[in-house]
Amino acid sequence: MGGTLAGKIALVTGAGKNIGRAIAFSLARDGATVVVNGRSDAAAIEAVAQEIRAMGGQAQAALADVSDPQAVAGMMEGIRGGLGGLDILVSNAGLRRQTPFLEMSLAEWREILSVALDGAFILTRAAAPLMIARGGGSIIGLSGISTHVGTPNRAHVSASKAGLEGLMRALAVELAPHGIRANCVAPGAVDTARGASAGAMPTSLGRGEGIPLRRKASVEEIAAVVRMLAGPEGGYVTGQTIHVNGGVFLT
Repeated sequence: MGGTLAGKIALVTGAGKNIGRAIAFSLARDGATVVVNGRSDAAAIEAVAQEIRAMGGQAQAALADVSDPQAVAGMMEGIRGGLGGLDILVSNAGLRRQTPFLEMSLAEWREILSVALDGAFILTRAAAPLMIARGGGSIIGLSGISTHVGTPNRAHVSASKAGLEGLMRALAVELAPHGIRANCVAPGAVDTARGASAGAMPTSLGRGEGIPLRRKASVEEIAAVVRMLAGPEGGYVTGQTIHVNGGVFLT
């Protein structure tokens, strides 16, 4: 497959389904070799990698818990040794849970932050040297609207995403001399298959009739913005949070 990402190596975490899967396809269609990561469902990420290969792209599956530094180090070493390095990191892995704040345990708080925020730190710390060796790169974190509008029962999720956005802004400045850009994409309501632990979509996030554009986003629409930030079209964009929410939240 040709495209403006030909020759680029991309890692997409949480890529076994929904937004992560769509991002993996989008990057692969434009020529990137994609490492499809998941934490526990080996069959799901291998299926995504196989679909990419079936459409003429290049992909491989990599099972690793992003909250585990040793697992991430092993995955990055495999990418370095097997593919030659890394150009694009999409930190999409995250846990969604709905728990009233007064019933929230410290263990649950830490569990949620360990993936979306700690995971982004662990991933970037391991990925940045590979990007520097290749002359630069692009890091994209998947945030969300809930941290901006204030959503009940998701204090831990909101805090993790707010921290992720702050991390990306700091990295944008600190890693800019190495040619590395860092941004966030913050989706609103997206038409995805929600896991049981995620619960029903909070009304504050918009449900069709409450969204100015009168519908949820498709996963492909979120992936398209990530793809822009990953490629040369986003070459002068760094330190930003780009909202894709149909007009529910306006910056």
